[in-house]
Amino acid sequence: MNSVQNHPATQNALDTIQNGPVAQNVKEQSAKTSSEFRDLADARTTPDQPAATGQPLTHYHSMFYRLLSWRNPRATAISFLVSVLLIFATRYLPILRWFFKGAYIVTGITAAAEILGQAAFGNGFATQIRPRKYYTVDKASLERFTDDIEQLINFFVIEFQRIIFAENVYVTLAAFASALISYFLIKVVPLWGLSLIATSIIYLAPLIYVKNKDVIDEQLNRTGQIVRRQTNQMREAAAQQTSRATETVKTYADEYSHKAQDLIGQAKRRASRQTSPEAMKGDSDNSSSSVRADDFPTAPRQEPVGGEGLGRAEDYDRAEGFGRTSGLDRSEGSGRAEDLGRREEIGGPIFNSA
Repeated sequence: MNSVQNHPATQNALDTIQNGPVAQNVKEQSAKTSSEFRDLADARTTPDQPAATGQPLTHYHSMFYRLLSWRNPRATAISFLVSVLLIFATRYLPILRWFFKGAYIVTGITAAAEILGQAAFGNGFATQIRPRKYYTVDKASLERFTDDIEQLINFFVIEFQRIIFAENVYVTLAAFASALISYFLIKVVPLWGLSLIATSIIYLAPLIYVKNKDVIDEQLNRTGQIVRRQTNQMREAAAQQTSRATETVKTYADEYSHKAQDLIGQAKRRASRQTSPEAMKGDSDNSSSSVRADDFPTAPRQEPVGGEGLGRAEDYDRAEGFGRTSGLDRSEGSGRAEDLGRREEIGGPIFNSA
């Protein structure tokens, strides 16, 4: 066996494998990959540019930006490949069943070895390999872990709010389009397929932009100019329509105000004519001319005779009856009786002579 290993042909083959171009290329790629992962880990720093509210961002913003911008292509490609493999693994591999299977195999072997060892040798095998001190997580490591978890959670919380409140309107529009497409795709595509599509877009869209940055920027600038031009035209048209409407309303208002003033002036002139002295004099003349002599009765030309006293007595009787019905006082009735008596004294002789 040693002779085979020490044979010159074997040594040449091993040297070719270990120091050949393939091995050198593998070593170089491994070193570059390790360097990119270290650079990605060092990128976990708080960005200098804060959010729109002025509060600082998390160090995961810098890390994910560097990861998705493909500045470290090997690290980004490996993370993309691992994400895709995890999606397929959760879809096609019974990982949860394997976990429970491994758990019952390990615990079963440990329990059987302990029981058999105690029965055969008086000391179990698990007891022999048990460590003197159980492993624990120190406080510093746990604090670093919890700090990373806190930063990761805050990363998603802050990004969600930045999208909702349109800190970057293009990102908000992209989120809107993604949500709308996902709403319709979820009806026909399973969850793992939707996750695969989302992961591919998240990783490949920045790569497409990086490879075609000049063309995409030019198209975006041209689209922005067209949108601004159309917006300015619409604003100018709206301003013109508003000015025309304002002038029309002002013209109608002036016309109606002039008409109202004319009507008020005519009403005032009519009222002044009706209340003038000439008009009142003319009305009095017309009223006097309209009265005729036939409208009045003929005045008596003879002196009244004794019958006038009788008529006055009848008038008293009617007045006394009216006083009784209307509830007049007795004193008033007696006063009228006295007046009647005086009238009878005056008119009695005349009546007797008649």
